[in-house]
Amino acid sequence: MEAVRDAGVVVTGAGGGIGAALARRFAAEGARVVVNDLDPGKAEAVAEEIGGTAVPGDASRIVDAAQDALGGTVDVYCANAGVAFEDGDLTALDERTWETSWDVNLMAHVRAAHALLPGWLERGAGRFVSTVSAAGLLTMIGAPSYSVTKHGAYAFAEWLSLTYRHRGVKVHAICPQGVRTDMLAATGSAGDLVLRPTAIEPEAVADALLKGIEEDRFLILPHPEVAGFYQARAGEPERWLATMNRVQQKWEAAR
Repeated sequence: MEAVRDAGVVVTGAGGGIGAALARRFAAEGARVVVNDLDPGKAEAVAEEIGGTAVPGDASRIVDAAQDALGGTVDVYCANAGVAFEDGDLTALDERTWETSWDVNLMAHVRAAHALLPGWLERGAGRFVSTVSAAGLLTMIGAPSYSVTKHGAYAFAEWLSLTYRHRGVKVHAICPQGVRTDMLAATGSAGDLVLRPTAIEPEAVADALLKGIEEDRFLILPHPEVAGFYQARAGEPERWLATMNRVQQKWEAAR
């Protein structure tokens, strides 16, 4: 694809799951890929497989190192690293899960954009990809910190797009439902009930992103049915909340 051929691409959280699928797909399209992951071994393994460069570490702090690895320019930044917790009992609040979710699922995106925007605006070109999740458009039972911070990630991506698109910055928000990754397992019994029945492979998410880039679309829905759910949530919020509450009760009864 012409839009990414020879581009310098960074994918965070790329040691497995969606991130690894994105890294592989960009490399297959002729991009020069930096593979980031907290686990150096996983980052090295994927980088070696695709002929990329491993830059392990905190996803929100690697922009300078990634730029150096790509010869000074990041053309595409995929803010993909994320965390999920089954912390749905708010009577037993664990502030650590909220702090971690806030930092990884949202502030890492803000920090990366802050570091990249000056160069992108000077060149009049840059592409920011946010792996949000359908939870950012809807919500997810049993996972309040994930749902809230993913709403934030979507709002931030939306803000970036409306603020800088006329200056050459393109933004894409990927919002899949269940994807067969370790993160799906981390959602526990709630994920088993809501996400696993329609879960897709990470490669399908990568396919959807590349198609969205080709079509220059902001909102990318690897599960097309999410569009209908999103419309129902906006158009009839009371009915949507009542439906989701019934799902919540079903989950509670099965635990």
